[in-house]
Amino acid sequence: MKKILVLLFTAGIFVLVVSFDVQNDPWDIPEKYLKMENPTDADDGDCLDVGKSLYVRHCKSCHGSEGFGDGKKAGEIETEMPDLTSDDYKAQKPGAKYYQSFIGRDDMPNFEKKIQSEEDRWCVINYINSF
Repeated sequence: MKKILVLLFTAGIFVLVVSFDVQNDPWDIPEKYLKMENPTDADDGDCLDVGKSLYVRHCKSCHGSEGFGDGKKAGEIETEMPDLTSDDYKAQKPGAKYYQSFIGRDDMPNFEKKIQSEEDRWCVINYINSF
């Protein structure tokens, strides 16, 4: 019985470690995206309005109203929700943010069909950058 408990405990620890490692796995962003620059004006009020509207429709439920990762659906997914207001997030290259936001992976869905306009996608990023 003692051996079974030790085995179960060890298996539990292994699952936790692997799960944590997968959730915090760094993004593998293709070079094409790392070289991308945001072609829109970050201070354009109309663009920010578009970005806010799309963020509320597509992003807020998981990422929260202010980007803290505290949206209503955040607790329903396994992936750790990033804080979009953090210095780490803000320091990322524009193309990395683009790739993560619209190409996605795992629990982060692909939004290429839902937000088809390239300009609108960058407006969402501008809005997120305003947090």
